[in-house]
Order: sequence, then structure tokens, then C-alpha cells
Amino acid sequence: MIGEFEIIARYFTRDSGDPDVVIGVGDDAAVLAIDGLAAVTVDTLVAGVHFPDAMPSDALGYRLMAVNLSDLAAMGAQPRWATLALTLPSADEAWLMGFSRGLFELADRYGVSLVGGDLTRGPLTATLQLIGRVERGRILTRSGGEVGDDVYVTGTLGDSSAGIALITERAEAPQGSAAEALKRRFYRPEPRVGAG
Repeated sequence: MIGEFEIIARYFTRDSGDPDVVIGVGDDAAVLAIDGLAAVTVDTLVAGVHFPDAMPSDALGYRLMAVNLSDLAAMGAQPRWATLALTLPSADEAWLMGFSRGLFELADRYGVSLVGGDLTRGPLTATLQLIGRVERGRILTRSGGEVGDDVYVTGTLGDSSAGIALITERAEAPQGSAAEALKRRFYRPEPRVGAG
């Protein structure tokens, strides 16, 4: 049976080449060289609550990173570092390989270094904390909007909700490419980092 430290070393330890990571995965805490302001967000995804139990692990890793990237984008922040807390019912190596592949697909695309986290046994739960840099004059907040401001949407509202309804069969399941596209919007949402 694979142990905690071997899981961390095999699936979650990577040299990002980020000079601002002074100490990364493998110690009691990460040490980062942060110059300026940091925006911090965290999201938890729980099996059976936020995603179906049978969700492919690569899609779960991807989705976990995507929802956090979207939060930083909404604040106008540039993503940089992440910590991962993963609770697993068992150490399934095929599941871990898929999860880390999906997580790092987006992490690599947006220059995010995984710098630490926690691994424990229990019901499947994945929590990602994402830290980004933001310039003082470019911080976007919900409270910053005023009457008369223009509001822009970068995607189609409701696609992800419709996708999970189709996946969990809470909606009548149409056949064809439209249904598959909606499911994909749930499994692999596209964070709008550039727009942020």
C-alpha cells in the first residue's frame, strides 16, 4: 500500500522553477517571496455534494483548480501559488494519477506552483487554496460596482448547472452534442484569467 509521503512525492511534488518559492512541498510550511499585495481564495469540493461520486478524477483535479482560478480572476489577481488538502477514502494510484494530471494541466497553463498541503484518509474531499498577486489600483471587488456601471459576462450563464443536472440525471437527458457540451462545462470549466 502506498503511503502519504510516497503519494506526495509521486503525484504532487514538482519543480516549478519559480524563484519566489523559497520552500515548497515537503516541509511543515511553504515559504514564498511575496512582493506587494496577495489575493487568497479557497474552495472545497465534497463528493456527493459538489460533484458526483463517479466523477473522473482528472476532471475533479481540473475543476478544483478552475474554480479557484476563476475567483482570483474575478478579483483582478494573477495566480501564482496553491496549497492542496486532499482527503481520500483509499490510496488509489490510478485515481491519484488522473487527479494530479487534471490539476496540473491548469496549474501549468497559468503558472501556478503547488507549494504545500495536507493528505488524510476519509470521505473524498478536495480543498485548494490559491494565492495570487494583485496591484493595489487593479483590485476588483463585488462592492466596487455602482449604479450605471456596465456588467459583462465572459461565458454562458447556467451551462455548468445544466451540465451537472444532466450528469446526475436531474434533468431530462437530451442526446447529442449540446448535452455533451453542457456536461463538459461542468467537468472542465474554463477560468477567465485573461479577462480578469
